[in-house]
Amino acid sequence: METIYWAHVDAPVGRLLLTADADGALTSLSVPGQKGGRTVQDGWRHDLGPFREAADQLAAYFAGELKEFRLPLRARGTEFRERVWDALDDVPYAATTTYGEIAARIGASRAAVRAVGGAIGANPLLIVRPCHRVIGADGSMTGYAGGVERKVWLLTLEGVLGD
Repeated sequence: METIYWAHVDAPVGRLLLTADADGALTSLSVPGQKGGRTVQDGWRHDLGPFREAADQLAAYFAGELKEFRLPLRARGTEFRERVWDALDDVPYAATTTYGEIAARIGASRAAVRAVGGAIGANPLLIVRPCHRVIGADGSMTGYAGGVERKVWLLTLEGVLGD
């Protein structure tokens, strides 16, 4: 059985649950009440050690001092989902993109936009893999597994939206 480490990190958007594998790669970051978010399971090991760098980078991000996370990430999903998640990593700080643009970026058809939205909604690494930067084609603040109010908060922090 694979060892899973976990820790909580307090943040302005709530108490974050981080998980990592035995190599120390971040496997998930969940916010309170997240649709599809993880919860601590029996057999997981509570240990802040593997998360010190993530906690430091998250604190710097929330302080407005960090624009790009540099952490080992290991999210597991279908090949399609992993392509979508990798495309999220290319959306820069203080910028937004659309579901259609992500579909085009991975070479998916226009008809695949709904599947792209599903993959983005299943992103297990909120905040560090910036799915909050994906908005509707009309500029609307469409779905966010962590709640639209958190999406607005994160985009405001990054200067995309006014206060």
